[in-house]
Amino acid sequence: MNQLIKYITKFIVIGFIQALILNQLEIGWGIQVMVYPLFIMLLPINFGIIPMLLIAFLFGMSIDSISNTFGLHTSSLLVFTYLRPICFKIFSPRDGYENIKEASTYELGFRWFFFVNFSLLFLHHLWFFSLEIFRMSEILYIFQKTLFSLPISLLLVIIMQTIFISRPKER
Repeated sequence: MNQLIKYITKFIVIGFIQALILNQLEIGWGIQVMVYPLFIMLLPINFGIIPMLLIAFLFGMSIDSISNTFGLHTSSLLVFTYLRPICFKIFSPRDGYENIKEASTYELGFRWFFFVNFSLLFLHHLWFFSLEIFRMSEILYIFQKTLFSLPISLLLVIIMQTIFISRPKER
């Protein structure tokens, strides 16, 4: 029950940060900061894909309904969620994930967390901006928005991850 309350709190806090603060920012150069995939990233590693896709759908729809973005966040988060196990398999540690509960820097190290998040956020942002613009003639603009938004989003995801995840207790 304690874990459920923890994830519901993350759902609400990350959702409101994204929908009410970050979606309202106008930075320039097409930059849009998106940190809400962090919620899916912080789900347990052994979480099933079908329940995770359902949670991603609900989370994306809640952000879309507040932000009035007509499914952009939902679609992008579903792509992120679907690719998460594939990316985890590509970047799996030598010993595997057997004794690891969460995908965090404390459990798997900063380097692993950075490369997995970089890969997944890049694909998430590319999908999001491709659907938002939806013209192949604007492919350079899509890449510009993706490449300019990615570092800021990744930095905020890493900062928020250190806030939401407590350091494991030494045994």
